Amino acid sequence: MPALVPLTGNSGDAEDVMLPEKPAAVLRGGESTWDDGFKNLTESFARIQDALAKAGLKPAGRPLAVFLSADDTHFRFEAMVPLAAPFPGGGEIAPGITAGVTPSGRALRFVHKAPYDEIDTTYEAITAYLDSKNMVAKDAFIEEYSSRTMDPDDPDLEINVYVQPK
Repeated sequence: MPALVPLTGNSGDAEDVMLPEKPAAVLRGGESTWDDGFKNLTESFARIQDALAKAGLKPAGRPLAVFLSADDTHFRFEAMVPLAAPFPGGGEIAPGITAGVTPSGRALRFVHKAPYDEIDTTYEAITAYLDSKNMVAKDAFIEEYSSRTMDPDDPDLEINVYVQPK
């Protein structure tokens, strides 16, 4: 599946990109503890993909998680899967799974390539980068799951983290 924005191969700290708005199947209202985060995210993606398969719709991109809020123990999120075209007729294709669009606009892309338990290191690097550039980010962070595997312990697990400046 294609990424929201094709990778350029540049290996800097951050890559300035434009996120295109794409139609998506969206599961809203996700909530999780950090300890169960990866499991709950992947279960949400599977729920969306099952609903798409039953409706005869095919994903046209990699699964996304949009993190809406977080504290020390929990986070709220929306899970989404990009589509080639909007749902026929819009609305809901399964309970809780509705038509929507992916986040769009200017963003900085950071690539996490390590087990999921190490993603805090990536977010610490993002915070340091933003601080060094005196940039303020929107509250929602976007993770795009690029790997074919969804094994949280895979050292080659790859996640694009998109941060949109305010």
